[in-house]
Amino acid sequence: MAPAVPLSSEQHISIRPMDGMEEFLQAEQVQREAWGYREIDIAPSSIFSVARNFGGQAIGAFDGKRMVGYALSFGSLEEGHAHFHSHMVAVIPEYQNRGLGKRIKLAQRDDALSRGVDQIVWTFDPLQIRNAHFNFSRLGGVGVRYLPNLYGKTSSPLHGGLPTDRLLVEWNLNSQHVLDVLSGVCPAFSTDSVSIQIPRASSDVPFEMRLDGQSRLRNELMRLLEDGYLVTGFEAVGDKSSYILERTKTGLTETR
Repeated sequence: MAPAVPLSSEQHISIRPMDGMEEFLQAEQVQREAWGYREIDIAPSSIFSVARNFGGQAIGAFDGKRMVGYALSFGSLEEGHAHFHSHMVAVIPEYQNRGLGKRIKLAQRDDALSRGVDQIVWTFDPLQIRNAHFNFSRLGGVGVRYLPNLYGKTSSPLHGGLPTDRLLVEWNLNSQHVLDVLSGVCPAFSTDSVSIQIPRASSDVPFEMRLDGQSRLRNELMRLLEDGYLVTGFEAVGDKSSYILERTKTGLTETR
């Protein structure tokens, strides 16, 4: 494991749009370090160039000239509503757990709002507890749709050979819900809320148990989402973590 970077170095990290092919190529290396991808699964430098030059987002986090993280997004249109689809956000291991991921997401938000875009969406693995906490408790995202095996089998050891199930998250940038969460307010859950425990998916759990847990979580989330619930929160008690789901309520999507 790479040694942690001293906290004092964080203040020197700049977050800005990528500039030119040399930086687009650095984004390939970030993927190798962050996720252990083989070459076949790496998003190439040309994709970052397309995003940067044709209305998307290619935002890098730099410690000096070295890229240590990034966000890659593309413009998207659904039912007449323009938004960004955030395809990837990565931070290399020795810079993780220091708030850099949130700084990158906030840079995405600032850039989107400056261009008149009020929503960013992305997907994540619903078995990943740290990502669940980040998306719902720290950013104020809302889970709206379950996508089974979205990417097929990948070379990343993080996926452990499981189907790449993903939960689609909407980040409604100026909704009251997001403004509350970003300001440190914990929104109260409604009386009709339900919880679903997240199964353990660490590498020490046998594959068949992880596969069974993923299947059960998939079935429960799909059933509730199809019944009009949204994933609005994450809760951890002891060694158990759960998703909180509620029916649509005021403040989740309305902008202020």
